[in-house]
Amino acid sequence: MDAFMPYLILIGGLAAVLGFFTWLASRIRRRGLAGGAMSAALASYEEAFRITAHESHVEIVAQAERRAPLLSPDDHWGRNPGEAGEAGGEGRRPMRPRPRRSRRSLGRWVDRLRGGR
Repeated sequence: MDAFMPYLILIGGLAAVLGFFTWLASRIRRRGLAGGAMSAALASYEEAFRITAHESHVEIVAQAERRAPLLSPDDHWGRNPGEAGEAGGEGRRPMRPRPRRSRRSLGRWVDRLRGGR
């Protein structure tokens, strides 16, 4: 039995350390403290070993910090007259109303969706 005592102490110490880290991780997640630290740690890893991933990370952060320019009240909100693709221009078909389905055909359609016929 004395031969197993060092192994039991080692396993008990390892279990205590793992339990402490599990408790610490849950506490950090609950308080929300891990976001910035984890992001910084991964960014430094990517900078050292994966250059393209770090460049992508920097670009994503820059895009997130950018703000969309506000429209000026003096600007025109619609398209300029004569601009290509103007509504009602040539090459566009006139809108037609869609044919309506009867309640009976809708019921059959729902039955087919549910796996009926």
